[in-house]
Amino acid sequence: MGTTFSNALSGLQANSQAIDVVSANLANLNTYGYKAEQVSFEELVSQSFGGANGANLVGGSVDAISNQSLSQGSITTTSQPYDAAIQGNGYFVLQTPAGQQAFTRAGNFTVNATGQLLTQSGDNVQGWNAVGGVVNTNSAATNITLPVSGLSAPSASTAFTLGLNLDASAVKGTTAATFSSPIQVVDSLGDTHALTITYTETAPGTWGYAITIPPADLKSASKTALATGTLTFDSSGNLASPTAKASPVVVSIPGLADGAADLKLNWNLYDANGNPQITQYDQISSNLSSSQNGQQAGQVTGISIGVNGEVTAAYSNGTNVRVGQLAVGSVLNPGSMQDLGNNTFGVTSATAVPAIGVPGTGSRGTVTGGALESSTVDIATEFTNLLVYERGYQANSKVVTTEDQVIQATLSLIPA
Repeated sequence: MGTTFSNALSGLQANSQAIDVVSANLANLNTYGYKAEQVSFEELVSQSFGGANGANLVGGSVDAISNQSLSQGSITTTSQPYDAAIQGNGYFVLQTPAGQQAFTRAGNFTVNATGQLLTQSGDNVQGWNAVGGVVNTNSAATNITLPVSGLSAPSASTAFTLGLNLDASAVKGTTAATFSSPIQVVDSLGDTHALTITYTETAPGTWGYAITIPPADLKSASKTALATGTLTFDSSGNLASPTAKASPVVVSIPGLADGAADLKLNWNLYDANGNPQITQYDQISSNLSSSQNGQQAGQVTGISIGVNGEVTAAYSNGTNVRVGQLAVGSVLNPGSMQDLGNNTFGVTSATAVPAIGVPGTGSRGTVTGGALESSTVDIATEFTNLLVYERGYQANSKVVTTEDQVIQATLSLIPA
């Protein structure tokens, strides 16, 4: 009879534990990156009564074991700049405030006042920070810190292009025979300078040019042109000289008034495919396009996680700079990891060494920025399991009450 009570008690405990698991799953129905727990029951002890060699076996006590379901959760787009979701194997790599390494599938990250990328519970998200504009993923992963303030350094212009047409019907000496193109360039301090290229027709199909800068931009004001030369066109209106094989027109600007380094610019008359940027057709002279490769200093206007965990900062000068890279750790036997709470996990002595690296490499899954992985909890399955475990609990409680009645009946047979 004692065995009956023991078996029933273990059944009550096992089904109660199973109900606890269902409760936890339902509570985390909307927890990003949460993996539903699955319950399995396992016989602990078998009893044998009578018969040779232990015949007449009867069932023994039971235990409930829960394991994580490692299925992929659906990816939901959030458009939040610091959200990220893993598609495939692996975990985001974390460091707890106590310095312990941890892992999570929940990518709803935040940034604190000092630029540290954190989980909702305050763990540091790890990866690689850019040093000098370069992200070295061959080094050890560290806490990611983002540039929430400060400026991006300016870069001086070294080349410019102009797309324009010069009027083939212009007559020398008339107003139409003179035309100009403005182009703004940037010096090493991030200051801008407006250059003017003036074209003057000297003969049919031939135009002279002169490049000037405002005198106030120079330490020693000068009316001398920075560069001069001649453009000639063939009978089809295409630039014939200088040729595509000739060096670009070099424009030197020494002695800038703001103290910046001297500028040396290349005026590219042809594109990368050797096509001329300047034509002479029978149309009014007009500027069509212009470009230069300098950048002013810029302030951070936004930071976001992009494709495969690349962290990019956008600056007010229009540049986008890669400032970091999220790491992903792939674990061969994730079921051996321990639950640390807050939807994070830690390794145990039974856990294989995590392979930490760039998302999308090796056995590591890819990372989608601006998205989150939904919980793998299925509400219909959990409600069904809840009914099954509740029936199991009732059945075992019935065994207890029935056994109690048997004992009472037995005791009533004893004479008073």
